[in-house]
Amino acid sequence: MTNLSKKTDHGGDARSSEQKLSASSTLKLLMNYARPHRLAFVGVAFCALLGISAELLQPLLVQIAIDNHIVKGEGGGALVKLGLLYLGIAIVSFVFTYLQNNLLQYAGQSIVARIRKDLFGHISKMSMSFFDRTHSGSLVTNVSNDTETISQFFTQVLLSLVRDGMMLILIIVLMFSLDARLAAFSLLILPVIFVVAALFRSYLRSTYQQARSKLSRLIAFTAENLSGMGLIQSFRQEEEQLGRFTEQNRNYWNANLRQIRSNVLFNRTFDILGNAALVLMVWLGGRAVLGETMEVGVLYAFVSYIRQFFQPINQITMQWNTFQSTTVAVERIQRVLETKPDVREPSEPERLPLKLDSIRGEVDFRNVSFGYRADRPVLKKLNLHLKAGEMIGVVGTTGAGKSTLISLLNRFYDVNEGSIQIDGTDIRRISGSDLHAAVGLIQQDPYLFSGSIVDNVRLFREDITREQVMGACRFVGAHPMIMRLQNGYDTHLSERGSGLSAGERQLISFARIVVFQPKILILDEATANLDSETEKLVQEALSSVSQGRTTIVIAHRLSTIMHADRILVMKDGQLTEQGTHAQLLTLGGHYAELYRHARQSGREQLPG
Repeated sequence: MTNLSKKTDHGGDARSSEQKLSASSTLKLLMNYARPHRLAFVGVAFCALLGISAELLQPLLVQIAIDNHIVKGEGGGALVKLGLLYLGIAIVSFVFTYLQNNLLQYAGQSIVARIRKDLFGHISKMSMSFFDRTHSGSLVTNVSNDTETISQFFTQVLLSLVRDGMMLILIIVLMFSLDARLAAFSLLILPVIFVVAALFRSYLRSTYQQARSKLSRLIAFTAENLSGMGLIQSFRQEEEQLGRFTEQNRNYWNANLRQIRSNVLFNRTFDILGNAALVLMVWLGGRAVLGETMEVGVLYAFVSYIRQFFQPINQITMQWNTFQSTTVAVERIQRVLETKPDVREPSEPERLPLKLDSIRGEVDFRNVSFGYRADRPVLKKLNLHLKAGEMIGVVGTTGAGKSTLISLLNRFYDVNEGSIQIDGTDIRRISGSDLHAAVGLIQQDPYLFSGSIVDNVRLFREDITREQVMGACRFVGAHPMIMRLQNGYDTHLSERGSGLSAGERQLISFARIVVFQPKILILDEATANLDSETEKLVQEALSSVSQGRTTIVIAHRLSTIMHADRILVMKDGQLTEQGTHAQLLTLGGHYAELYRHARQSGREQLPG
């Protein structure tokens, strides 16, 4: 299995050497996304103010009822009126709290949906080198878990800051209006709260980062093993991989418990502080009542407010961990968004339009050198000219540079030296959308998405009609196979097209080529894993779709390339021989040696 340590984990941990983004940078990113919804947030603040005001009036009504009526032995209509007023205020508080929560949820979910969309769009534009060095599990965590954490910031943290912040200010005003001395004593606890929060801050952040890092690694390991389950079972590695998974799972379990313990300790510390302050206020207030310097109703209202006073403080401090989580999540997302693709779109002055209907299909590799690492060149000063409409076969042993050739033509990577040109235009001056519309790729194991056969042929583009899809399938010979399926073209395929044979999946990929009509066609060992009967169908489809197109075939099977207009022989990143099948056999070089090796071993496949 792939060594996880070879790839970058964007989750990181608390001791990561990567530069951490500042809290101001985090808030700036969030505010940029929140700006289009500022009217909704104004509405949230307005509703919160009205709802809180109505809620805080309730203890005052009880105080009035106690001191002005109950203590004096009065009741009757006045208490009924106060009761009805209390009920009305409670209803007002409920209505505006409901409106506040709905407005905030709408704005928050809209912001997170946009972040998720921008993140996925940015990832889809990254170069192949980015995916070579980045865990897929880390990216899945970015798109799913991290964006959900940001959602909690708007629906929990921001709500707490607005609602509980307003409540705290109004409670302080009301407490001072009731008894300035007790209110002043209550505020003495605030410095203690700030000190405790400061002491916990770095520890909470550290435990959360460690938990996220372990989760990211666990997801990456799981995804990797699910993709390679066939290999695991064929080599009887189930127990070995289960042991490795158990270790990853235990690491996440320990990190998660550490995070939970820190949260519980942080929250319970504030509970103790709040209860201690409440006891102190009841003792001081009780003495004042016994000394007849304070009325009973005032003490009741003050105790109610002191309980409510610590409620918003506790709520705000409880959101501290969520804010820390949001900061880490935004850092991870922002780090991805700020990663620039190695292969960049040409700037407007450099960009040259590529008119798809007038492409001839000539391809030139001019002094091309390339290596995935600077100290390990794969291609060395390669010069190659492909004529428009020519069918080219490419052979060579493993590591000769065959797949690198087509990766560069598709501009998955940029050349280190030299240039690749289509009809005389450097592909670095062609936009990615134009280039990939001109160059079609069929791989050894074509990827099919979850969806119907129609959607897989047209790749979910609604502007391509069902009739066009069916015509393309008839053209490549896939129509009879599709009609044998229970639901025909509406048959729903699962991920990767399970349920279809390798040859059937290849026929669908050939139909894609006919639908999208690229002028240059590349087949990367597309018949390597097919039986001879299925290969015949694919060969017929290849013969059909290659008409009028410049076609590059990287193949192991001799039958795939024997009738090519030209066969290129690659060795150690260089073009060593080229010619027709007959010419290369007559030459008696490397191709003839590969051919004899294949014939002597009784296979039709070339080695490598």
